[in-house]
Amino acid sequence: MQTAVADALKQSFVIEGGCRLSGHVRAAGNKNAALPILAACMLTDQPVVLENVPRISDVETMLALLRQLGADADWTGPNEVRVHAADVATTELDEELCREIRASILLAGPLLARCGRASVPPPGGDVIGRRRIDTHMHALGALGAQITMGRRYELVGPELRGTGMFLDEASVTGTENAIMAATRASGETLIGNAACEPHVQDLCRFLVALGARIEGIGSNLLRIEGVDRLGGGSFRICPEHIEVASFIGLAAVTGSEITIEDTVPDDLAPILPVLGRLGVHVEVDGTSVHVPADQQLAVQDDLGGQIPKIEDGPWPAFPADLTSIAVVVATQARGTMLIFEKMFESRLFFVDKLVGMGARIIVCDPHRVVVAGPAKLYGQRMESPDIRAGMAMLIASLCAEGTSTIGNIGQIDRGYERIDERLRGLGARIERVDS
Repeated sequence: MQTAVADALKQSFVIEGGCRLSGHVRAAGNKNAALPILAACMLTDQPVVLENVPRISDVETMLALLRQLGADADWTGPNEVRVHAADVATTELDEELCREIRASILLAGPLLARCGRASVPPPGGDVIGRRRIDTHMHALGALGAQITMGRRYELVGPELRGTGMFLDEASVTGTENAIMAATRASGETLIGNAACEPHVQDLCRFLVALGARIEGIGSNLLRIEGVDRLGGGSFRICPEHIEVASFIGLAAVTGSEITIEDTVPDDLAPILPVLGRLGVHVEVDGTSVHVPADQQLAVQDDLGGQIPKIEDGPWPAFPADLTSIAVVVATQARGTMLIFEKMFESRLFFVDKLVGMGARIIVCDPHRVVVAGPAKLYGQRMESPDIRAGMAMLIASLCAEGTSTIGNIGQIDRGYERIDERLRGLGARIERVDS
């Protein structure tokens, strides 16, 4: 598996831009739901079957970590996984595997809750700025874990006890670790300032399906009554709302007519109004989202003709994972937009690639850029620095004139399942080649 990931990092996408796309595409399973749910499978000794699992490299790495811990974890269908952690062979996570994904930290809570200890190296993942794990450690410490920090995080807590806690930030993975540990702690746990993104909600629904007692799902206050054990079962991962919005942005900037199927419209509630401020309009019909062709993208100014702002934040604010996509859409919209990435100080550094393509962007500081559009984009040779920037560069390449080459596409493969094949199904001219 790691050889396949390494090979992907050495591959490139060659994209011929300027083509109209059309057709239907199905939303893949939510990456950020699949990873904590896979980690949560370590909480039970019973078999679990997961459906709609995205077949991406980050999931492959998580499956490798589960096997390293002693679980049986295998694909039983194109997007179906069976995990059976009848026994836990070790509570010490492999350092090399953990370096591949940030989600490796999500195994701290399940191992601590089930085995009373966990040894976790610092996690890897996207380099988009400082990504603290203090919230994880404070939450697990509040449940009774003793934590020693050196080259690894050593956690010991043979008897976790429920408690009240208020997270110092609404960290998604910090909330998830607290939830997973609390499901097996004795007594009641109250988690305040909890993250409530769709993927956090999906983890809670999964745990409830296995026998956990969780109230307040979808809010920032969770009440969890610990149970002695969890059972097995089957569960379907929710669709990826970030991918849905990525396809919407792609259709808008290329003037294409695309229908995205198998979506959860409620998960798009904070997203569609923001895209609407860039002139993007969609039609929602049940679980399908239709993007009409030939949209006239134009920035909607604030009252008085003031320059508007798009800013991200914890759910239900506009997701940080979509700021890169918003930047690309803004390059094709008439008008000026300030985009304020509050959460990660390095996420916007990829915009120099867009400037090289012809975009008119002023970088104010690590968190803010001003985009003036529309700008004619031209194909360039680029490297993908992270998952979301890589997808943004891919969208920009598809609406640019000429040919673009994007290297280091293993980063894109970490979050988007078979993206080149699915784009070709819509009529895109994109090929995967060895660099």
